[in-house]
Amino acid sequence: MTDQPHNPKLDEHPGSNTEKDPSDWVSGGEPMTGAQASYLTTLSEEAGETPPPEDLTKADASKRIDELKGALSR
Repeated sequence: MTDQPHNPKLDEHPGSNTEKDPSDWVSGGEPMTGAQASYLTTLSEEAGETPPPEDLTKADASKRIDELKGALSR
């Protein structure tokens, strides 16, 4: 046994911190981006849904994108 501290950079399968719940985003309350609006509109059309409201936040747009992607099996 060694008394060296654990080095996460040496983990064979490190955990991921790249995915964060949109509810926890610092900027989640800001208006959705143009890219989100465009993608959401495309997904809504493909799913036969009504277009998204223009006043969605970044977090709400991200959640809706995930829902539509799931409905479309993407």
